[in-house]
Amino acid sequence: MKSFLLIFSTLFSIFSCAEKKSTANVNNMTNNEITTNGNIDTATFGTGCFWCTEAIFQQLKGVVKVTSGYSGGFIDNPDYKQVCSGTTGHAECLNIIYDTTKISFDELLEAFWQTHDPTTLNRQGNDIGTQYRSVVFYHNQQQKNSTEKYKTALNKSGAWLNPIVTTLEPFVKFYPAEDYHQNYYNNNSSQGYCQFVIRPKLEKFEKVFKSKLKTTNH
Repeated sequence: MKSFLLIFSTLFSIFSCAEKKSTANVNNMTNNEITTNGNIDTATFGTGCFWCTEAIFQQLKGVVKVTSGYSGGFIDNPDYKQVCSGTTGHAECLNIIYDTTKISFDELLEAFWQTHDPTTLNRQGNDIGTQYRSVVFYHNQQQKNSTEKYKTALNKSGAWLNPIVTTLEPFVKFYPAEDYHQNYYNNNSSQGYCQFVIRPKLEKFEKVFKSKLKTTNH
C-alpha cells in the first residue's frame, strides 16, 4: 500500500497544476447557482457498485454534489433492474459536481484510481458484468487527456500487478438512479452491506485522504 501511495503521489505532483483559490461555500448553493457558477464542473466515474464509492466522493473538499446513476448505454431512462441485467450498455456511475477552485479533476482522478480495482475487467469483487466496468466518461478533451496520461503512467509504474482496463468513453447522457440509491450509505449505515463492505473502504479512504476531506463543522 505504501509503495502504491508513493507511486501515485509522485505522478500526481508531476501532472497536477491546479490552483486553489478561496470561494463561497458551494455546499449551500441552489441548483440554479450551481449551473450558473463558472467555477463548477462535472466528472462522471464508473467504479463498480455506486453504493460503495458515493460516500467516498461526498467527503472530498470541493465536491458539491454526488449523484448515483447510469451512463454509457443505448436506451433512454433505464431503471436499476434493466441496468443490472447487463443488456443496456450502461455502467453504474457517479456524477460528481465540483468546484474547480477547491479541487481539480486530477485530484478526483487520484481518488478514482484508489477507490476501486481498475485492473479487473467488468468486475468489482463479487459484482460481475459490464454495468460494473471501470470507466471515465470524459466531458471534454482535457479530462480525456488527463485520464489517458494517468492510466499510461500508472501502468508503467507497476502500481498494480495487472494492467489497468479502465475504459475512456465520451460522456453523452447521465440518468440519475432511483431515489433509494441516493445517499445510500448515509441513509443505511447500519445495514450489513454498509457495515462490512462500504465502511472498510470508507475508513481506508479517510486515512489516505485525511487532508482533503471536508471538516464536520462545514
